[in-house]
Amino acid sequence: MTRQMALVGFLQAQNCTNLPSSWRHPESRDDSMSADYYQEIARILEAGKFHMAFFDDRLAMPDRYGNDHAHTVEYGIRCVKMDPLIVLTTMGMVTEKLGLGSTCSTTYYEPFDVARRFATLDLMSGGRAGWNVVTSLNDGEAQNMGKDAHLEHDFRYDRADEFMEVVLGHWDTWEDGSLITDKKSGRFADPAKVKRLDHKGQFFKSRGPFTVPRSAQGHPVIIQAGASGRGQRFAGRWGEVIFTAARNVVAAKEGYAAVRNEAAKAGRDPDQMFLCNLTTPVCGATKAEAEDKMAVINKLPLEIDALSLLAEALNYDFASKPLDEPLTTEELRSMQGILGIRDGVLKNSGKTNPSARDFVTFSGRGQVQDAIVGGPKEIADRLEEMFVERGCDGFVIAATIVPGSYADFVKHVVPELQRRGLFHKDYAGKTLRENLGLKRPVAGAWKTSPRAAAE
Repeated sequence: MTRQMALVGFLQAQNCTNLPSSWRHPESRDDSMSADYYQEIARILEAGKFHMAFFDDRLAMPDRYGNDHAHTVEYGIRCVKMDPLIVLTTMGMVTEKLGLGSTCSTTYYEPFDVARRFATLDLMSGGRAGWNVVTSLNDGEAQNMGKDAHLEHDFRYDRADEFMEVVLGHWDTWEDGSLITDKKSGRFADPAKVKRLDHKGQFFKSRGPFTVPRSAQGHPVIIQAGASGRGQRFAGRWGEVIFTAARNVVAAKEGYAAVRNEAAKAGRDPDQMFLCNLTTPVCGATKAEAEDKMAVINKLPLEIDALSLLAEALNYDFASKPLDEPLTTEELRSMQGILGIRDGVLKNSGKTNPSARDFVTFSGRGQVQDAIVGGPKEIADRLEEMFVERGCDGFVIAATIVPGSYADFVKHVVPELQRRGLFHKDYAGKTLRENLGLKRPVAGAWKTSPRAAAE
């Protein structure tokens, strides 16, 4: 079959999208704390045959800038953060085939707990769940979860490797065919097909038995978004859907090749993963209409949006020195969190010691700097180029107006992609794996990956 794109809707269980100013748009809905808000988005995405609705998440509102949350609350910079797994459940109730992906941290939860939550969502949705594996970002999250400070970057990934072993180990302990459910004999399940894990490792202990049987798709799809070198190794070892954020085809191709190479080194089939690039389309029936929409959107962001989100993402207080004063090499090295942001600013600015203003300018954080603006042809052309050039396998579609951005994309761009043969016209099956074209995993398949490749 001809290679086709995967499409994912990028969501936040909060007052705004990944663009913090989206709530300020006159056409955005104001009821982002209601189930109906998310259910409307779910219906739109499923009508557009999107593979998945995906929720990013944090365990703290942005409060690293000035070490205070006042600006976050005042300007609505992602100050509301609900539990995305519960929100996803409400979306699953009004859809039948749309995948349901959510973020959950390996740093602040126990493996058994995460395994049970996502396995339950997988059963309740008929095999449509996906787990975005993150290691969290900053001290605010640490302090909310009873810790004084966030763990060091590479160490978090070392723990996360073992966390994955425990979660996948629990998911594997119920074999296919273990359920009997015979009322006459009184036998519910075959005990010979339900094992205990008995994991005792460097970071975690977890006994079992696990309490949730396998789903129609085996187990939830593993999502990852590691951008640093260590993050790419982690993604290569574990990820099935990988989120990337390249700004152009050249950078996308470099990242695409790097992650697929890491997967091959880990003993995996690189064709059994999808790299989806974050994209912000602003579309209309015509390019002129889209440009008018963009003119309104461009007026929404504030400088404080970018500074707040940069401080959150890099666990560094950008209010600690003047906006135009260069950051020292030591300060740059002290940054944690999404180090791909820091590295991208260094590369794109061409400066060894950029200032906070350079970070605002070159990171794109809190802005719509890289939006693709146009009618169906212009946007489809851009997506097709990156896809055909092997910069990605699909796209994570971010919104600037909710739910209008999703509706515009489904109305204007999806039919054009389908006309070009780049996107499916209907779902292939009922589970997320079937619709992505991922094999149903047999129990223990992940154990064949050589550990050394991810260390």
